[in-house]
Amino acid sequence: MITSIGKFSKSFFVKLLVGIIILPFVFWGMGDVFRGGNQNVIASIDSKKVSTQEFVDYLQRLNLTEKQIKNLPKTDLIEKILSEYIGKKIMDLEIEKLKIIVNDNSLRKIIKNDELFIKDDKFSRTEYEKFLITSGITAPTFETNIAKQEKKRQFLSSLSGGIVVPEILVNKEYRKENQSKTIRYIDLEKFHSKYKPTDEDKKELFEKNKDFFFTEYKSVRYAEISPEKISGDKEYNEAFFKQLDTIENNILDGQSFNNAAENANLSIISIKKINAKKEDESKNKIKNLSDNLFKKIYNLKSINSPEVINLDNKYYIAEIFDVDKKNRTINDPEVQEALNAQLSFKTKIENNTSIIKDISMGALDKEKFKKFALDNKLEIKDYKIDSLKQNEIFSEGIIKRIFLTDDGKIDLITNNTLTKNFLVLGVSTNFKDLKKGSNKYEQYEAKARLNLINKIFQSHDNKLNQKYNVELNKKTIERVKNSF
Repeated sequence: MITSIGKFSKSFFVKLLVGIIILPFVFWGMGDVFRGGNQNVIASIDSKKVSTQEFVDYLQRLNLTEKQIKNLPKTDLIEKILSEYIGKKIMDLEIEKLKIIVNDNSLRKIIKNDELFIKDDKFSRTEYEKFLITSGITAPTFETNIAKQEKKRQFLSSLSGGIVVPEILVNKEYRKENQSKTIRYIDLEKFHSKYKPTDEDKKELFEKNKDFFFTEYKSVRYAEISPEKISGDKEYNEAFFKQLDTIENNILDGQSFNNAAENANLSIISIKKINAKKEDESKNKIKNLSDNLFKKIYNLKSINSPEVINLDNKYYIAEIFDVDKKNRTINDPEVQEALNAQLSFKTKIENNTSIIKDISMGALDKEKFKKFALDNKLEIKDYKIDSLKQNEIFSEGIIKRIFLTDDGKIDLITNNTLTKNFLVLGVSTNFKDLKKGSNKYEQYEAKARLNLINKIFQSHDNKLNQKYNVELNKKTIERVKNSF
């Protein structure tokens, strides 16, 4: 199982699994499609039923965090996951109707060409068998999954095959990122920073969220699983992986950490009450524990539930055996920092929203751009941008947004965290030429092709939404939400 995940993530198969574009079948907002009905059915697609147990099994495989699980009754995460799951089911129905198949020869070629199973420049049956053993899956199950993913790849390729991208679209993509632009801009940092959070605001925010202000101390224990300990050899060979698989299976069957470690003659290391900064209650840093291993152990989801960890080609059994939460006071420096940051962020959102509203209503033109700077004692600066990489002032992401600002137009441009906020006035733009047949032309042709493909997929999604009658059982969805 876990013993091969690190290696498997580098293989073609995982690239295929995560690389395929999953069609976003979004059914929310289509009217009242919720129904009462059988509590064992959470949804239906035409005459096909999606059982509650089937969907719950899928949910459990997603490994949601404790916080996500705790908030399920309060959020629409279940609905979003169900929407995605139904999208996958509809894709399977389309593949079945189109009679897309992957024969044995094609499947054999896919597996034989995967770099994970190549040794000495050729396919190694031994490496393949070793992978199956360490992954804890059978060859038929693994090959069925690969065939299923290949069918999805062929289905998506069939939608976008044979696309010819017009030259005008290629040039449009190129010009988005390759131009020389002169602008005038106002840095809004001083404008936002003049609004200081008051003690009353901080106290109110703290009282509403005091349950979130605590330090969590976890007591952990772990033991390295070395070949010498469990197989009597220094090599990570087949005997080692078989023993490792036995340890993991025993743990999954409910064996305790202590019993697992004792049976394998492992040396246990225990650390009591350590926080996320790898500090004890006296703020002493824990030594002799690497940061990467610490993070793996500290982020385990359950208490008294040991797991096998694979890190840097070494294996460990680890668990959290106690958790202690200590509340922080409002005078704690880190609490004050968090309150100031949250209130400052809220202020920036409010101020930016007001500015955007003025822009959209035409209340902020060139002249009022100057007046805004004068009234708020802000400086207007002239600047010329010749490249996306010219980031003495603006990041590449912000420059991309600036390049989309038309001459004579004003835009509010920020980064995702609102740490950078600028009012930008486009002055003049000169576009750069793109030579057909060059490497850059091929690069931007690919970008234009991807945009077209996405539009095709979106159009296909809309057709499928009309083609299939999807009904959701609202009562069952609520029951699932409250069952975790």
